[in-house]
Amino acid sequence: MDVESVRTFVAVVDAKQFQEAAAELAVTQQAVSKRVAALERALGVRLFTRTARGAELTIDGQAFLPHARELLRAAERAVASVRAGSRPLRVDVIASRSAQSGLMRGFHRVHPEVELDVVMVFDGEAAVAALRSGAIDATFRAVAVPGRPLPDDIVSVRVLDEAHELLTGPAHVLAGARSVTLAQLAGHRIWMPGVVPGTEWAVYYDDLVAEFGLSIEATGPNFGSDALLDTVADTPALATLLGAGTRLVWPAGHGLRRIPVVGPTPVYPHSLLWHRDNPHPALVTLRAHLAAAGAVHDAPGTWRPGWVLPR
Repeated sequence: MDVESVRTFVAVVDAKQFQEAAAELAVTQQAVSKRVAALERALGVRLFTRTARGAELTIDGQAFLPHARELLRAAERAVASVRAGSRPLRVDVIASRSAQSGLMRGFHRVHPEVELDVVMVFDGEAAVAALRSGAIDATFRAVAVPGRPLPDDIVSVRVLDEAHELLTGPAHVLAGARSVTLAQLAGHRIWMPGVVPGTEWAVYYDDLVAEFGLSIEATGPNFGSDALLDTVADTPALATLLGAGTRLVWPAGHGLRRIPVVGPTPVYPHSLLWHRDNPHPALVTLRAHLAAAGAVHDAPGTWRPGWVLPR
């Protein structure tokens, strides 16, 4: 059903005159008549009768009117759902407890007026494709992974270098340390079941292992953070690495320890990516907010893979 024909029908009803409806719609009276006639043919009924007083609804026209108004409201909602500025800003984060999610919570506290739709797209290439299609407005990723250059229409800016911590149970040999060096971690079992081959973070940890001789195991199914915390708490020989900005809560009886990693401190480089032609006004607000946060990049005593682009 042609929306403009329905809009013209409602305009005639409200104006009670074809001529006045034409003036309101900024078209000719002939155009109004043609649109109404086309709608009547599509419906197979007469909608108006012309009288000395103007255009009056037939019984079928009266039956159709409330549905016509709802059709126009639905059309307005459909357009608003995709029009930049009138729909939520769609931002992709890796996980709900990640530092990326923390950045978005901070943005929301400062800018509660901005409607947000936070989503999780697992694969980096899928996230870039979603940026290009307009399915999302921004994503947090590590760039540029070797062999995966970004398309020319995708812009990236580093927004956070997230330091790593070692998470151990109370009986782990390093549990009492105030900090640990990467050299000390060599030979210890580090279990990270969330490191999926082919992902950007898998490339990052492969480089970390190669550089410092660590042993990172990604074996076994990933049952989520709760299962990981339970296993680390109960296994003295096991530890895991996590970002300093990762928010985790565990039972008091677990006695888990979060220990800074130093000498050097490995940092995970989070970048904000967006399509250079994205018109959403809140995207500008988000970028300005992250820039104002003043994140420190490539600080002395930190390590990042050589493929990570400068800020």
